[in-house]
Amino acid sequence: MSASTASLDLAVAPGLASPVSQLPQRKKAAVATPAKKTTPSAGVSLLSGAIAGGVEATITYPFEFAKTRAQLQSSNSGSKNPFAAIAQVARSDGVGAIYTGCSTLILGTAFKAGVRFLSFDAIRVRLADERGVLSPGRGILAGMLAGAVESVAAVTPTERIKTALIDDAKSSQRQFRGGMDATRSIMAAQGLPGLYRGLVSTTMKQSATSAVRMGSYNVLKETSRKHSLPQNSATTFAIGALAGTVTVYATQPFDTIKTRAQSAAGASTGEAFRSVLLQNGIRGFWSGSTMRLGRLVFSGGIVFTVYEKVAALLTKPQ
Repeated sequence: MSASTASLDLAVAPGLASPVSQLPQRKKAAVATPAKKTTPSAGVSLLSGAIAGGVEATITYPFEFAKTRAQLQSSNSGSKNPFAAIAQVARSDGVGAIYTGCSTLILGTAFKAGVRFLSFDAIRVRLADERGVLSPGRGILAGMLAGAVESVAAVTPTERIKTALIDDAKSSQRQFRGGMDATRSIMAAQGLPGLYRGLVSTTMKQSATSAVRMGSYNVLKETSRKHSLPQNSATTFAIGALAGTVTVYATQPFDTIKTRAQSAAGASTGEAFRSVLLQNGIRGFWSGSTMRLGRLVFSGGIVFTVYEKVAALLTKPQ
């Protein structure tokens, strides 16, 4: 044994591990501690959500138009194929008719999506664990609360105007010339409560929709991370589309009642419920589900993908 080796051995006191031997453990401990997720600022959440909502509404509006038309029918005789329904309206009234009420919905969707993501991100911060992760139950709760805020702040009045415009377009004698005219007419005839016709059914629908949509997206996103799936736009779109599919069939009855309540004539939530049940039976509560599925599959993929991309662009690296 050389003198240099002996002196190195003596430098380490008996019973103590060599500092060199501790290096792997220190490295392992550092790797085992996951980084906490960052949450976008309020301004980034609002702007990213608004842009995502506007893009999504513009692309998927024809499906929304076909769905609303189907829900306003008094029988189940109409086509359940969204493309057939859209083609029929285009042939009889022109392509522009498919976008009746579009501007109102796009502005409303941009605003409500901004409110939804702003509310959800704010609530998520308070409900997440120390790693920034939401449990499935807390994800559903965060989505439900965000949906309620979204309904009161944006969804109910914009949906009321959009539905009244589409319903009015079926008549040979139009009452409204556009979104602003519909707003003025409803306010003049019924006051502010007229714009909030169907608030209860809309809040029920929006809370349920947001709870299922945001909750299922949160679960699927965490599952994809655990299985080391690539976190790219394709994965985000697929997860969003799947969350949209689950949302449609879980919440369609709320949407059908909301649409009947917000027709041009207007109706209470109870009246809308009885109207659907008497005219269409139990199956009537899922009227327009195929049309809504066409929209939410695309919108789920689009809105989450655009939101995450815009938020990433607007968020400065730390």
